[in-house]
Amino acid sequence: MRDRIDIDGLSVSPDHFIGGQRVTSPETFETRCPFDWSRKLADIARGDAQTAAHAAEAASAAFPGWAALTAAERGAYLHRLADLIEANVEKLAMVECLDMGMLLESLQLRVILRGAANFRNYADLATAHQERVWSSRGTANRVIRMPAGPALIITPWNAPFMLSTWKCAPALAAGNTVILKPADWSPLSASVLADLIAEAGFPAGVFNIVQGLGAELGNALTSDPRIKRISFTGSVPTARVIGKAAAENIVPFTAELGGKSPLLVFADADLDAAAKKAAGQFDDSGQVCMAGTRIIVEESVKDEFLAKFHAYADAHVMGDSRDPATTMSALIHPVHADRVLGFIERARAAGDTIVRGGKRWKEGANWIEPTLIVPKDNQSEVVQSEVFGPVLTFQTFKDEAEGVALANSTAYGLSGIVYTGSEERAHRVGRAVRGGTVWVNTFLVRDLTAPFGGIGISGIGREGGDYALDFHSDLKTLQILEGSVR
Repeated sequence: MRDRIDIDGLSVSPDHFIGGQRVTSPETFETRCPFDWSRKLADIARGDAQTAAHAAEAASAAFPGWAALTAAERGAYLHRLADLIEANVEKLAMVECLDMGMLLESLQLRVILRGAANFRNYADLATAHQERVWSSRGTANRVIRMPAGPALIITPWNAPFMLSTWKCAPALAAGNTVILKPADWSPLSASVLADLIAEAGFPAGVFNIVQGLGAELGNALTSDPRIKRISFTGSVPTARVIGKAAAENIVPFTAELGGKSPLLVFADADLDAAAKKAAGQFDDSGQVCMAGTRIIVEESVKDEFLAKFHAYADAHVMGDSRDPATTMSALIHPVHADRVLGFIERARAAGDTIVRGGKRWKEGANWIEPTLIVPKDNQSEVVQSEVFGPVLTFQTFKDEAEGVALANSTAYGLSGIVYTGSEERAHRVGRAVRGGTVWVNTFLVRDLTAPFGGIGISGIGREGGDYALDFHSDLKTLQILEGSVR
């Protein structure tokens, strides 16, 4: 075990958390601050196949005892953890701000508290679950949820704390033990979560966190036969690799992948609200999978909409994520910033029109100006591929049918946003837009009991509410001949 590190007066361990103990590795990788790239935050323990095997062993050993608890008994642990998250909002927010770059104010007021809500929500849902009971053909029938076994949770670098809790909470509530692998670009808030897990008194091995690079650690974890569930959020190429490993062991696998969501604006909409929400898609520098990155506006109101949009976009402020005046954070890593710029440069070369932005805010920094592109046609790369940066496209349509066709014209289907003043159109177009979630006249309002996931290459499976608890369970139908037992 290595010494804990000090980050702005906050103590964080750089090591794994396996079997209730901190465990180190001889090799490390570094993590840096996105909005001050010259600042190295820590050298993080770099796990390998041996680390993966150690974690799988610990999770397997702890599984029988955890699975034997009632949902209410497990829920008590989850509620204690939620209490500790709420008591440590300031620490978690600062660590995540420095490590991932998200705005500190947003983390303090909304994001970290959502992590506590995730644990409370699933603890209560699991405890309140009623088994389905019915009679059929002379038998009494009952559907039983059985804990499945150790679950592997692989999370992305954007919103790492919230997404980790969103995925780990249902696995734990269902009676599974957990191995969490956070992204190597933003591992620190997961390490703080491990401290809170220990403080909450979870039995050793119930919750394990291992850090490392995907090729070295992830492959060993996904191929381990002791893993009984895999839940992944990340890129489509990585999901294909994980899916093949899961298939080898016949392991259920859920994947929440990228998005290329439409923001469809009709002439009868509140254009000011729609334009404000469209400019809001630059929040977190576009590093949000559900962002409505394809703005599609009815042609008759395009000029009025664009004037309002540009006014709202002009109000964005790039800077230090700790500064309350900042509205646009830096991109997480220079490699990612270069990738985003590559999309813009290829769009320019292909004949797309850069309406605004299109370059770095300042040389050598991880900020890219809020960018709007009018594509040459609907097949442009910047329309059809996920950029995951502050880059939006702008297209117009003449009638509802054309608007819906454009909305549904990519291989993705994670979400969609529709702005209209017509109730009939809200229902009609809301049903017609292809996506796992479609918002009408709003965005990012989430009910934690609702299903969440993607269509097409945006993913497989559903998270949220009972959908997640069912995924993390083996379902059994118990049938007893009526009258045969007393």
